[in-house]
Amino acid sequence: MKAHSPTRWRFKRPSVIPGFGMALGLTLTWLTLLILIPLSGLAVRSSALGWEKFWSIAFDQRTLNALRISFGSAFIAAIVNAVFGIVLAWVLVRYRFPGKRIIDAMVDLPFALPTAVAGIALATLYAPNGWIGQFLTPLGIKIAFTPAGIVVALIFVGLPFVVRTVQPVMEEIDKEVEEAAATLGANRFQTIFRVLLPGLAPAVLTGFALAFARGVGEYGSVIFIAGNLPFKSEIAPLLIIIKLEEYNYAAATGIAAIMLVLSFALLLVINLIQSWSRRRYGYGA
Repeated sequence: MKAHSPTRWRFKRPSVIPGFGMALGLTLTWLTLLILIPLSGLAVRSSALGWEKFWSIAFDQRTLNALRISFGSAFIAAIVNAVFGIVLAWVLVRYRFPGKRIIDAMVDLPFALPTAVAGIALATLYAPNGWIGQFLTPLGIKIAFTPAGIVVALIFVGLPFVVRTVQPVMEEIDKEVEEAAATLGANRFQTIFRVLLPGLAPAVLTGFALAFARGVGEYGSVIFIAGNLPFKSEIAPLLIIIKLEEYNYAAATGIAAIMLVLSFALLLVINLIQSWSRRRYGYGA
């Protein structure tokens, strides 16, 4: 009787659906055409600048300020969306009320609405004489044409990413978990922060990363409400467009390369934290 050899690691796992080679080849080809080739072109064009010119562009005060506004506003908006996205997803999952389907459909509105239309609508609402801005102006609060307007626009476009990421995971958490926590003596805050949120952490981090990534590169909804003042409310994508209009392609690709490296580094950190959270709590894996 032959002894069975130990199972070896296989590159391809058995599947009832055939066509692994074709599917993998199509996937790699599609990713190469849509992602790898454009990013390679950006890297090649940026490398032609030379280190001295590249660093001069990277550390230019206008570039640094635009990057700070873009990444800072996207980070703040993603945090706000993470908090209120959890609340909104909880209401949609746990409660039944009149108009629930309408609110659920409105969550996806930023996906369907052109970003330029969203920017014009937000600027109209939050302008000093707008429907909302006219009540904020007497209080000394100015939203439109300031960095605060950028955050508002990014909250608008990023909210669906958090809600739609957290909502399916929240639907899988049984109500019995909350009842068991209450039976063991936990109050509502302990149930939320010690029982529910740890299980939602991977999904929340995923939604946060998606909202943050969308906010960093957002252009259409921001330019109408930001004011676009250099050193005050000018975002990095707008600065790239300005460089292109000036036919300064080298500077435009340099700024784009810097945004790419920073975005990749931040998303890598977020994914590492997400993986750690999945291993620790086991939900959403």
